[in-house]
This record gives sequence, C-alpha cells and structure tokens, in this order.
Amino acid sequence: MSQVTVECVQGNIADQPDMDAIVNAANAQLMPGAGVAGAIHSAAGPGLAQECRPLAPIRCGQAVISSAHALPNRHVIHCLGPVYGVDEPSDQLLASCYREALMLAEQNSLSSVAFPAISTGVFGYPLREAAEVTAQAIADTLPRLKSVKQVRLVLFRSGDYRTFRHAFSQAGLVPAG
Repeated sequence: MSQVTVECVQGNIADQPDMDAIVNAANAQLMPGAGVAGAIHSAAGPGLAQECRPLAPIRCGQAVISSAHALPNRHVIHCLGPVYGVDEPSDQLLASCYREALMLAEQNSLSSVAFPAISTGVFGYPLREAAEVTAQAIADTLPRLKSVKQVRLVLFRSGDYRTFRHAFSQAGLVPAG
C-alpha cells in the first residue's frame, strides 16, 4: 500500500522512546487530565502545560503540536476526540484526529508517530467502532505521507490491543494473526 510501517502494540503511550512524536488524547484546554492526557503530562513535566496554554482551546477533531519537554520524543501532537453520543458526526470527528495528527507529523518532517486509542476512555467511544474508524482513517492518509515512515497504535489493555489489531488486520494494515 505504501512505504509506511503500521503496527499495533500493547504498552504505555508515554513510554515510546523510539518515536519522533506521541499523540495525546487531549481535552479542549490541552491541560492534564485523566487517562492518556494525565500520563503524558505527568511524564512530560509542567513545561508541557505551559507551552499548551496559548494553543488552546482546540476544536473536536483538531490537532496541534508542541515540543515533548521531559518525554524522550521530539513532539507531542494533541488531538481532541469526540465524546461519543455528544459530538456528531463522531466517526468523522474521530477520523479527523488521526488524519490531522498524521499531517502535522508530515508537515514537521517527523518519521514516526505513536497514537493511543483516542476517545475510547472517558469519552465513551465503543472500542470496536473506534478501531475500525481509526484503521480506515490511517489507511486513507498513508498515500499522502512522505516523511512519516512508521505509525504505531499503542493500546494499554490487552483486550484493546486485540480489538485494534483485528481491525487493522481487516483493513490490510498489519499482518493477520
């Protein structure tokens, strides 16, 4: 399909030292919160919140980029995913997060980016549907990427990993198995 390697792994999004950028499942104000945002802000240190203040607020489906501060990455890309059942059309807004984040990575000449499962935590997006939207959004964006050579989905729980791996396999992004 393209020269981009796509993978699903089980792990911690805030511990991806081999990635140029990690993606934060952010709130509109880009401040520390629960889940992914809390883990990333905690690992990055207070400088991340300071840098993010003038970038906020962001709209649902939008992505912005910052430096990574104490994280081992070059950048953090912040995306505001949809709250399921509230922000509509949720599938288009979720897909926009992944597309915009990948295009920001491309515009900043990054070669690798790691994503969490955006909107599947406290925002309530059903896991299987989120995995399918994510796989399709990434597959649709791959042909536009030139500098990005590696895309990784980092899932914290084993059940999430299996669900995303299946959806990515069905979309032809990762080997079946």
